[in-house]
Parts: sequence; structure tokens; C-alpha cells
Amino acid sequence: MNYILPIAAVILGILLVLPTRNKKPGFSKIILSFSGSFLLALTLFDLLPEIYLHLEAKVTAVFIMCGILLQIVLEFFSKGAEHGHIHIHEEAKFPYLLFLSLCIHSFLEGFPIHQHSDMVYGVFVHKVPIAMLITTFLLKSKFAKSQVILFLGVFALMTPLGTLVSETTILAATYIHYINAVVIGIFLHISTTILFESNENHKFNLSKLISIILGFTLAYFI
Repeated sequence: MNYILPIAAVILGILLVLPTRNKKPGFSKIILSFSGSFLLALTLFDLLPEIYLHLEAKVTAVFIMCGILLQIVLEFFSKGAEHGHIHIHEEAKFPYLLFLSLCIHSFLEGFPIHQHSDMVYGVFVHKVPIAMLITTFLLKSKFAKSQVILFLGVFALMTPLGTLVSETTILAATYIHYINAVVIGIFLHISTTILFESNENHKFNLSKLISIILGFTLAYFI
């Protein structure tokens, strides 16, 4: 399941978009809010306490901050696609920087799954709305079908690849706690950004509030 679910998340995201005829589904923001709270809660309940058992507090904080800064740099190229922000318009030039940024992000988020199998559910829920957004963007753009298939295919495989590297290589095993601390920073940045931006114009939205509460609650009982 650690390898199948991240791929299934991308497939599900694609299938949810196709029936809408290239339009962004109206429920995507609700799913995004749920995914942000669910991922944040799993990070706090599962990853964060374990890291502090293996690394000194200041060292842990330094690598978490490195993860936050890395995600900020990646978003400079991806324009915030990791947390639901991407300008959907017709593009003639293939977005290589977006592709590279998303691949790096997806690869790194696969590392904690090896030792923390519950995180695969957080990654799954996180990847579904992102896959929906990227699929909508690609379908709206003027890219060849082969490019679209390649983009989505590689994107789907990067997280399982990260898990495989984490599980099979000595180098990854040696530095896994440092890498996981970086991933925590990435998760914290993405999930909190989603939650802070979930209320447009600071208006109360009951459906989004319920989805956020459900995300936290479900993560607590996993």
C-alpha cells in the first residue's frame, strides 16, 4: 500500500477531473482544505514526536526550517501548485520548472512513508486535489498528449521512488531522520498555507470548517 496509494491518488485525481470537461471541479477546495488539515495532523501526531527522539531539539528545528525554506524555493518555480495555487491558462511552452519542482517535492515526501506507514494516507489525501489541479492545468494548455501523459506518469511515480530509496539505500538509512525533519518542514509549510488560505476574503465558510475538523479528527484516530 505504501507504493500503490500515492499512484492511486494521482489516478483518482485525474478521473475526478475528466468528467468535468477540463474545468476545475467545484468541490476541489473542500478536498484541499480536508487534505491540509489531515496532513498537518498526521505530521504533528506521527512524524514530529519521533524526530525529537532521535535528534537534538535545535538540530531538529534547523532541519525543519531547512524544509520550510526548501519548499519556499520550490514554490518559486511551481507557483504554489503543491498547495493548490496554479494559474490555469493556455500554455504553449512545456513547464519544465513546474515539473521539476513537483517531482522534487513528491520524491521527498516518499521518505517518511517507509518508517511511518500511516503517512501514506496523508500523502494520498494530499496528492488527490493536487493531481486534480495539475490535470486541469495540463488539459487547458496546448501540450501534446504524450507530454501530458509523461508529466502525470512521472509525477505519480516520484513518491513511491522516494519510499523505495528510503527503504533500500544505506545512505538514506543513515540520514533518514535528518531527511524526515526536512520533510516535516515541507509538510508544515504546505498544510498551514492551505489552511490559512482556505477562507477567501476571511469569510466564514461552514463546509470548509467542517472539512478541516474532519481532517484533524480522522488523523487522530489513525
